[in-house]
Amino acid sequence: FFFGFQHMKIFIAEKMAACGVAALEAAGHHIISKAVSGDTLREAVAAEAPGVLVVRSTKVTAAIIDACPTLEMIVRAGAGFDTIDVAKASEKGIYVCNCPGKNAAAVAELAMGLMLALDRLIADNVVDARQGRWNKAKYSKARGIAGKTLGIIGQGNIAKEVIARAKGMDMKVVMWSRSLTPEGAAALGATPMASVLDVCANADIVSLHVAANKDTKGLANRAFFEAMRPGALFINTTRGSVVDEEALKWALDHKGIRAGLDVFEHEPAAKEGECAIPLASHPNVYITHHIGASTDQAQDVTALEAARIINKYAAVQIADNCVNTEDSEALHTGVMTVRHLNKVGVLAAILEEIRGAGWNVSDVNLIMFCGGQAASARIGFTRQGSTADPKKVQSAVQALGDVLAATLQEAHHAD
Repeated sequence: FFFGFQHMKIFIAEKMAACGVAALEAAGHHIISKAVSGDTLREAVAAEAPGVLVVRSTKVTAAIIDACPTLEMIVRAGAGFDTIDVAKASEKGIYVCNCPGKNAAAVAELAMGLMLALDRLIADNVVDARQGRWNKAKYSKARGIAGKTLGIIGQGNIAKEVIARAKGMDMKVVMWSRSLTPEGAAALGATPMASVLDVCANADIVSLHVAANKDTKGLANRAFFEAMRPGALFINTTRGSVVDEEALKWALDHKGIRAGLDVFEHEPAAKEGECAIPLASHPNVYITHHIGASTDQAQDVTALEAARIINKYAAVQIADNCVNTEDSEALHTGVMTVRHLNKVGVLAAILEEIRGAGWNVSDVNLIMFCGGQAASARIGFTRQGSTADPKKVQSAVQALGDVLAATLQEAHHAD
């Protein structure tokens, strides 16, 4: 059955590829597109009252979320979502969705480009030529990357795309990830390492491809760079927080490490203008302007994915790629399954008995039998703090009119 498509008001806070906007407009949504951020974004969503907010790199703070009580969904048109206050969104019952993997090829292309640029000193070549200097002797000493060992930290979509390109350039690959198995590494044509430091010690080039979170903050620290080979290349296209920039500065100065960086700890908030990036002037550093995902191809497929997520939610109230919902099964301390006649008020009476026991319902799954005369309700619940006897609650439900049978299962945890 189709119960009707929900036409939504959608606020797009940054430039979105035209194909994605067209897909939303074709579905009949009301689109508001304004390139705003910070307090201006907070004021805009408070005034416009959208149901969906779409962002790329714009930060969505608790204040912005609080300012918009109509908000149902925040869509990050990209993979990472560390720029969104997910805890506040969860507190407000707002879905946070992302578009993983859609920009993986673009980021991988930049990572490979930085490797080649560093090896051949391409940027320095260009600068000298533009300033009228010819220095073939200086720039004829590249090592080359064929046959070299690439070290990968992580095993997400981008890491896999980088590995595929590296294998195509005859590179060897070693890698580490917390969840990496020998079989998983073998499938990628890589050699698994026991630790991050083992990757560093065995690679000519190390490339980071991990999510930014509390576990990866400062992952590339002094010990990391001490373990790297002298003169090795270091690539970061993930997030600036993953790198201890003081430790990297030490490695640039004392180990001859050369770095290709697309991200930094303190990036400029504006799209253009002056910037003061401490490492930018270091001769061993090549910097790009956080453009890893910024190709026309990547922007198109990401925009279409964001539109797909929104249109599916508008149609069936299912939030694909949601990052802030939990598996309700993991929350249950018990499940009651009740077979009952399909009559008005029966399910409400069952739930009232459960409420009276002080149990909190965490999930309800209703199955109808052929003919529509009977149904089965599977009700997951938690009962922390409740002193009600489960057997008595089960009996009370069983005694309700039009209930056919009630069974109770409680979770058992190993000591």
